[in-house]
Amino acid sequence: MYASPSKAWLAPSEPVAAALAAGRPVVALESTIIAHGMPYPQNVQTAREVEAVIRANGAEPATIAVIGGKIRVGLSDGELQLLGRPGPVHKVSRRDLPAVLASGETGATTVAGTMICAALAGIEVFVTGGIGGVHRGAAETFDISADLQELARTSVVVVCAGAKSILDIGLTLEYLETHGVPVLSCGQDNFAAFHTRDSGFRADYRLDDPQQQARFVRTKWDLGLAGGVVLSTPVPEAAAMPRDEIDAITQQALADAKAQGVAGKAVTPFLLARIRDLTGGRSLAANIALVKHNAAVGARLAVALRRLTSHTSPPPPSC
Repeated sequence: MYASPSKAWLAPSEPVAAALAAGRPVVALESTIIAHGMPYPQNVQTAREVEAVIRANGAEPATIAVIGGKIRVGLSDGELQLLGRPGPVHKVSRRDLPAVLASGETGATTVAGTMICAALAGIEVFVTGGIGGVHRGAAETFDISADLQELARTSVVVVCAGAKSILDIGLTLEYLETHGVPVLSCGQDNFAAFHTRDSGFRADYRLDDPQQQARFVRTKWDLGLAGGVVLSTPVPEAAAMPRDEIDAITQQALADAKAQGVAGKAVTPFLLARIRDLTGGRSLAANIALVKHNAAVGARLAVALRRLTSHTSPPPPSC
């Protein structure tokens, strides 16, 4: 019997294993954005560029996926290509992780799936594009992303450009409040909304400085308050889309999804692809810009969290 059976499923890359063993900052990255969030080859190129941003800001990137019956924590270029090219890649959330691991098939981890795997590996900071949440019309469909429940139970910071604009952001924030998940904002007072900077809803607390963010996170967990923290930072101004425009396009995409009977896991990838088509690719450019920016913010936070115990380096820049 293993002392920790879950660890047997982990297969960290050599750079990630070395960073963790040395106590250096590591930032987790999801793989659904590669397999289901962007078209090839932009997805693979973006994944490489995001990893480079994290390294440039002092941390080691750890893109996570399920390949060959193992949770791969840190991917090779060949593994990024495997996920990025068209083909059968499962979308792996909490309920799917045992099935895909046991079958030996290939899976790309969602926000919830990546949080679980990051926590198993001992990684405290995770960067994504936008979190899932309460879908529009959820009063009838009960369509609520597993990301929210995972945030309530798994102690990982999720750095994002807010929630995807296809969601009911007000209800998403209400759900997080009910489950005691703090929502921080970096760079502005309001919570971000993925392609557009401002959702119209305030975050719980604004903390622009990574050292302040790190103290907040460490204090929460030191108090025994398990569960995640959302750190929202807006898409860079130059790549942002007007809120009225993206709202109208989102309504069209939602109507198209309903007309075509799209449901379940297929909804979000369908909507993102349809919005990309309706915006002539501008939403993809915004998506790429925001995830790179999130990567820089997340890496600085990971460095600051590590510095709380070392106190050896100058402070990183703020948002």
